[in-house]
Amino acid sequence: MTDPHDAPETARPLVVCDCDEVLLHMVTPFRDWLGESQGVDFTIGSNNFGEAMRWSESGELVEKTEIWRLLGNFFESEMNRQTAIPGAVGALRELSQRADVVILTNIPDSHRDLRQAQLETHGIVARVFTNQGPKGPALQAIIEEYKPTHTWFVDDLPQHHKSARESVENLTTLHLCGEPQLAPHIDCAHVAGHADARIDSWAEALPWLLARIDDHIANHQKESA
Repeated sequence: MTDPHDAPETARPLVVCDCDEVLLHMVTPFRDWLGESQGVDFTIGSNNFGEAMRWSESGELVEKTEIWRLLGNFFESEMNRQTAIPGAVGALRELSQRADVVILTNIPDSHRDLRQAQLETHGIVARVFTNQGPKGPALQAIIEEYKPTHTWFVDDLPQHHKSARESVENLTTLHLCGEPQLAPHIDCAHVAGHADARIDSWAEALPWLLARIDDHIANHQKESA
């Protein structure tokens, strides 16, 4: 049996999917934890944490170094608070029947195994790649390893779609933010020309992806015949 954590021996379509706000809710459990135990008020209204987090007692902005410390502590000990985005688990299961599926997530490399185990508790068994900063170079490295027939990239942040477009030529991108409290505040990568579509629910995103993957497979089989 093929290990889903290894690269395939033969080329297949490839889906590279983000985790936080695409597969698992992150900002809402992070906000709740900050308020309950860290003395921080986190107002969801932007993907800029530097302007959203304030100390409860003083009302002052949380310093950047403290933000990174708090994020690190959350991912170290509180990932069990994260719940699945509706439809995400079933969508990845169905996509994996047609393509290789891997996760590209922006967390410290030291937390990769924690993320892998976390996803598996939700029923998502896929290889996890960690990254910091723009995702284009990491995406390019994954594609070079897998050598897929085509790649689909799913992420919630427009800057990663921009980076992906700058790094990879043969690519289809879907901008998806599954957190309703955050989605309205995130600029649309599709409008900016860096994503092929913006769809914020897996109920609509899965048919969109499957249709394009099935068309690609059919065309690829004709070309290979």
